[in-house]
Amino acid sequence: MGRYDVHVGVEGEYEPGSRGRVLRNLLGIKSKREMDKMEADALVEAQEHVLHVFDANARLTAEKIQGMHETWLGRIYEWAGRYRTVEMAKAGFVWPPARLVSQNMDALERQFLIPSTPCRAKRVEEIARILARIQAEFLLVHPFREGNGRMARWICDLMAMQAGHRPLEYQFAGRGGTSNSKAYLRGVISGYGGDYDPLAIFLEGAINRADLRALRDDNLSPRTPSK
Repeated sequence: MGRYDVHVGVEGEYEPGSRGRVLRNLLGIKSKREMDKMEADALVEAQEHVLHVFDANARLTAEKIQGMHETWLGRIYEWAGRYRTVEMAKAGFVWPPARLVSQNMDALERQFLIPSTPCRAKRVEEIARILARIQAEFLLVHPFREGNGRMARWICDLMAMQAGHRPLEYQFAGRGGTSNSKAYLRGVISGYGGDYDPLAIFLEGAINRADLRALRDDNLSPRTPSK
């Protein structure tokens, strides 16, 4: 999807020797491949930790989301958990200015997070539409220097679990991964304009795929022979 264009600032600095491919970090990592793995491993660890402390009846707030971001990237970047202070753009699209991030996150909390969490919707279509609104609006705010897409999907995984489902299956890798990534991106962009339907349709499929995988896994689990 292309690299971010970032106006100058500490969050716009790259690790010396990384050829402008790796953000300045606390670990001195210069290889993009190594950093991608480090971030991915740290996300899995953070998700497991949050699952142990996350209250299924909890309301998600902007402050809790900042805490999740810091739990994930705090050992890697000094600005983890803090709202971005740089202006960001990609492929000609410019996100709202950094000076409005805190205000926009407060609005996201008030208008979308508080009314929708804990997520207790029953129908998959309704859950998908709630998650589509939150993902699109969160990504439009783009509160962090790095990891906004993964944070948006993590937030929605937690909400799906509150509603009794598994973490969503986006299938961005493997067979069909490219078309899924494009469909997701189109849905997010439509959501930026207030049309959540394309993203909701995509997320409904992701919920159903996750539930189907869980059902298959349950059916393949070894059973204890009856006596």
